Amino acid sequence: MRSVNMLQAKTTLSRLVEAIELGEEREIVIARNGRPVARLVPVDTQQAGPRLGVAKGLFEVPEDIDAHNEEVARLFSGVAP
Repeated sequence: MRSVNMLQAKTTLSRLVEAIELGEEREIVIARNGRPVARLVPVDTQQAGPRLGVAKGLFEVPEDIDAHNEEVARLFSGVAP
């Protein structure tokens, strides 16, 4: 684990980020007045799994689900009945 002071982090930020990206460093600690205050670490780039259809078959959609669309739209538009 590498540690850098705030001034060094400001002047070499792009190089520090590159070291993280390339895997040369796993974590870089940024210190202010010798006291650790922040960590520069890689972002977890693991892709999320498939999401479409995750609830398929868990509930039934009623046939009349769209029956009140016009009424709801009118309520949102502020038009009096």
